[in-house]
Amino acid sequence: MTDKRLFIFVEGNDDQRFFAKVIRPALASRYTSVELVMYACMKREKVCQFIRSVISMNHDFIMVADIDQEPDVWSKKEVIQQRFCTIERDRIAVIIMEIESWYMAGLENRTAKAMGVRPMRHTDHLTKEIFNRRIPRRYHSRITFMQDILDNFSPETALEKNRSFRYFARKYHLFPKNSGTKDPMAPGTGPTV
Repeated sequence: MTDKRLFIFVEGNDDQRFFAKVIRPALASRYTSVELVMYACMKREKVCQFIRSVISMNHDFIMVADIDQEPDVWSKKEVIQQRFCTIERDRIAVIIMEIESWYMAGLENRTAKAMGVRPMRHTDHLTKEIFNRRIPRRYHSRITFMQDILDNFSPETALEKNRSFRYFARKYHLFPKNSGTKDPMAPGTGPTV
């Protein structure tokens, strides 16, 4: 483990819940700390100042953003770079389409049925609106539904069902197959970002 800290800049509460439960534990053994920073409500100048501070202290960071209305990952990274000072493109991770697609990707078919959700083969095109329409009536709260997904989240299933999650997981060496073996890419053995 390095004495570095990792800062993951996420857009909002749904992203923070997902990264806290799924991503942070997979990276935690590589850093002194892995901290989540919600930037959607922060002023642009404050985010830039924060990033400059992280860089000056030689810590690592990843900025995560939904692709939203942009036509491709390259365009989204361009938007992020223009909005927030000079960030290396390699430090930006783009979720396709929105974080809700990563939530739904982690539901095994059997678990989805048990929760009252129609299973999906792929979630690459799942938007927030589609996700909201799939919330079973028994859930009176969207947050409770998302929390139940996270409690049953299968990284292996998510790797199969969502390309941007798979790309992110492979880039940062998360959730390898055969993680019980001495796999050099096992969580905790991968490089820092």
